[in-house]
Amino acid sequence: MTDYILKNTNVFRSLVLGAMLIVGLALSSPHAYAQQVSSISVVGAERIEEMTVLTYMDVDRGTIMTEESMDQALKNLFATGLFADVSMRMSGNTLVVKVVENPIISRIAFEGNDDLKEEDLLSELQLKPRHVFSRTRVQADVKRLYQLYRRNGRFTANIDPKVVRLDQNRVDLVFEIDEGPVTKVSSIRFIGNRKYEDDQLRSVISTKESTWYRFLTSADRYDPDRISYDEELIRRFYLSEGYVDFRIVDSSIELMQEKQKFFVTMTLSEGERYKIGDVKIDTIMDGLDTDALMQSVTIESGEWYNADEVQKHVDILTDKLGDMQYAFVAVKPDIQRDPVNRTVDIAFSVKETPLVFVERVDIHGNVRTLDKVIRREIELLEGDPFNRSKVAKAERNIRDLGYFEKVELDIKPGSAPDKSVIDVRVTEKSTGELSIGAGFSSSEGPLADFRIRERNLLGKGQDLTLAAVIAGEKTEFDASFTEPFFMNRDMSFGVDAFHITRDLQDESSYDQLRTGGALRFGYPLSDKWRQSLRYRLEKNEIRDVKDDASYYIREQAGNRVTSAFSQRLSYDNRNSTLFTTRGWNAWLDTEIAGAGGDAKYVSGKIGAAWYYPVAEKIVLNVTGETGLIEGYGDGNVQINERYFIGGDTLRGFERSGIGPRDVSTDDALGGNYFYRSSAELSFPIGLPEELGIKGHAFNDIGSLWELDSSSSANVADQNSLRASAGIGVSWRSPFGPIRVDLAKPYLKEDYDVEEFFRFNFGTRF
Repeated sequence: MTDYILKNTNVFRSLVLGAMLIVGLALSSPHAYAQQVSSISVVGAERIEEMTVLTYMDVDRGTIMTEESMDQALKNLFATGLFADVSMRMSGNTLVVKVVENPIISRIAFEGNDDLKEEDLLSELQLKPRHVFSRTRVQADVKRLYQLYRRNGRFTANIDPKVVRLDQNRVDLVFEIDEGPVTKVSSIRFIGNRKYEDDQLRSVISTKESTWYRFLTSADRYDPDRISYDEELIRRFYLSEGYVDFRIVDSSIELMQEKQKFFVTMTLSEGERYKIGDVKIDTIMDGLDTDALMQSVTIESGEWYNADEVQKHVDILTDKLGDMQYAFVAVKPDIQRDPVNRTVDIAFSVKETPLVFVERVDIHGNVRTLDKVIRREIELLEGDPFNRSKVAKAERNIRDLGYFEKVELDIKPGSAPDKSVIDVRVTEKSTGELSIGAGFSSSEGPLADFRIRERNLLGKGQDLTLAAVIAGEKTEFDASFTEPFFMNRDMSFGVDAFHITRDLQDESSYDQLRTGGALRFGYPLSDKWRQSLRYRLEKNEIRDVKDDASYYIREQAGNRVTSAFSQRLSYDNRNSTLFTTRGWNAWLDTEIAGAGGDAKYVSGKIGAAWYYPVAEKIVLNVTGETGLIEGYGDGNVQINERYFIGGDTLRGFERSGIGPRDVSTDDALGGNYFYRSSAELSFPIGLPEELGIKGHAFNDIGSLWELDSSSSANVADQNSLRASAGIGVSWRSPFGPIRVDLAKPYLKEDYDVEEFFRFNFGTRF
């Protein structure tokens, strides 16, 4: 009996515990307070439609509302940024949603911004007028403004956003700014550099130390992004000099207590310098002639290792393989160090890549510039085999147009594994130029010029220039228009018009007036060679001839019409057209006049300039040129058509200082034949490189001779060699290029006119 009672008691307890567990689970379930929503009431929405609120809530009539779903609905509404406050409650079967709308921004203003323009600040903000005000977004925009000021070197700037309440739930957002002083880099130091002095490393990086002469540059302002870029520049410099193991151990940035100066210290580990060991090409591709490919490799064993040269050869080999019909290959340099012998073995690994074709080219960001202007700089078209080297070349070509602040080319997957999309993103910049200039030269005297130029006319890539130059001895008005892709081909077409007056009284006792125009046509023969054709029609007037001028000038006074065709064949492989240190360029000019007009002559000039770095930062430039002009038929070469040598073309002699001269009047007559050559060594003179000051030592030679008719005893005409030597200083100043030359002839004729001092200065601002 007892066992029976105990047994039933245990069963009873189990039943009770089970029931309690079920009730507990039910109470703890999210649906413990579940209630079906039969209607939804939105309270407080004035500007925002009720349906918009319901859409963001993601709650419909008939929904079972739980604490969890109500919490999610609240999060959804807050995430929109449209509401300052949201609350929900169930009233019977009705869900009551109460909202407080964020105000609308009526106006955004800035106070205290003197250094940065308002449009620059506005471009950084995500908030705009007529957008919904949100304190979170304001805080994010304040952070962006701080970053902008820090990029401009103002680390002590203080930004305080103020909200001005208006009627109709509107606000004005005012950013009160205390810009503070510019925070500059006071000192840049390096630790661990045994091979290179601090000054040399400072010349490699873009950040500069603050000093008095940098008042027109921002390079001395502290910018953390620029410091990161400088670290990469230092790394590239050491790798280009053979320091394969180089690394930057640490970059220490210290801000002084007054928060106006930064001290930058880079700790370096240079390692040892390596030379080139073995150079070869590895491949598992059948039929590839590696011997023929090696002929394109100019890296030789025993040279110092140069990472830039290695990367350059990757591009060279990729292009060469493309020429050999291997479109789908990848070239990767494999570098093997030998620390014992301090050598680097280089193996260019050539591997096949999957067959990939260009599906399409997408272009974004060009609001003004037409798509075709960008597309014509890309050699790859839809359906072409994909080539990464050509993509890199296209990026360089688009950037070199000068129309864009930023150019990015990305490769994205296409609609199939064997297809890719070239995605081009650009950020446009202003291409219009308005410049006013002033200067002085020994040839022209004081001068002023005015120039208006648009390099991307109507977004078509066309170039339009209007210019005027007024000088002591010259007045010139020019108009020029160039279409770089004539008839949608890589051919340029241009039109020029000019009106020029020159005072030549000092050297030849007359004034010259030239009025005319020209048509130009040019096209590339290859990457380095270019051909240009030109037709020129002009009226040339010799006037205001002095009564005591040379007979050879007085007999040519009056008007003369010239109708001439000319061409130029040029070759250029210089590493830079502005700051050339290596390479050469050559030219061949010919012209024939006589297709109408009064002038009948044939002329030609051929010349070349060679640049070679004889040592670090020391560049040798050798230039040579020769030319001739001959009349034909019954035509004689007139004084306005002859060559004149001197001044900039033969230093040590005045402009028109050598060549045939009427000794009775001392008038320069020009010559039909000439040659000239110059050897110049450019070198630093010990001042900081960023000043742009260089020294020059030069030797010029040349000669000018022959007239169509010079039988008079009064004409001195010798084809003897003239030569001069001298030194000079040039400065790429903030106001424009300045150069001073001192030269002394050591081979000359008695009737030549010398010039010891020559000064040129010009600027645009």
